[in-house]
Amino acid sequence: MELQLDRLSKQFGNAIAVDRVSASFSPGVYGLLGANGAGKTTLMRMICDVLKPTSGCVRWNGTPIERLGADYRDCLGYLPQDFGYYPDFTAIDFMLYLSALKGLAPRAARRRSYELLDLVGLRSVAKRKVRTFSGGMKQRLGIAQAVINDPAVLVLDEPTAGLDPKERVRFRNLISSLAQDKVVILSTHIVSDVEYIASQILVMRSGSIIATGTVEEIVQGVSGCVWECVVPPREADAMAARMTVGNLHYDHDGMAVVRLVSDARPHDGARPVAPTLEDVYLYLFEERSGDAQEQAAPRRYSADRRARKEAHHG
Repeated sequence: MELQLDRLSKQFGNAIAVDRVSASFSPGVYGLLGANGAGKTTLMRMICDVLKPTSGCVRWNGTPIERLGADYRDCLGYLPQDFGYYPDFTAIDFMLYLSALKGLAPRAARRRSYELLDLVGLRSVAKRKVRTFSGGMKQRLGIAQAVINDPAVLVLDEPTAGLDPKERVRFRNLISSLAQDKVVILSTHIVSDVEYIASQILVMRSGSIIATGTVEEIVQGVSGCVWECVVPPREADAMAARMTVGNLHYDHDGMAVVRLVSDARPHDGARPVAPTLEDVYLYLFEERSGDAQEQAAPRRYSADRRARKEAHHG
């Protein structure tokens, strides 16, 4: 069971949304991590055959998906970023409607629908109208409908956007429970969504995949670039204005404890600390304003960058 992306590209006019992306997916959870506008949704829509690529192709078990047609869609589950629902449908009516579209027999559809509503914690509200649901409940219903046909490929586009922390944790645990023997691709700009459940991380920036690997492998790309220092509050404000600060808090003496990412030692008293996936995100997707943003080239991410830095410092 393998999903392959072969030099997949999508161009809208002069804008390149996805630029020659190649990747291979076998059963497991894959986190597609990138800032808004990185090209994640466009890539997901091409994987789901909703959007045709400008060039390249998607292959399922070696066969291009355009040749497979309905056979590919039968093994696909998709939760888009803007999940549409019929507000006056009850949850069970909605599930039965989607089951009919997927071609499930009525008796099997009812049994499967109630099983999934139970799994996502909505069995007790199965006969309530969807318009009365909270955002988290609607997203759980979205997951249930996405797996109604027990898909081999499950694609989730920004599935936790707008959810509170408790719902986000519940959602992650639900994905983990559904991920056995499936290719699960979850796109997000929220690091915690994929940090603990993804077996592989793909970092996407400006339409390209710039890093792949386990969380441990990805964070090694910024080893030696994450620092912590204790400075007076005024100095902390100055550092935040010109550097990428990931965290700042004050100790009992009123001094500021600053965690930041920087290629060079940011302060004489700074000490290197172990990086996290959030540090990688901050390093790669640093936000700058005004002329500084226009003039700044994107930071590079590679193992040899770290080697060159170590050689430079001796």
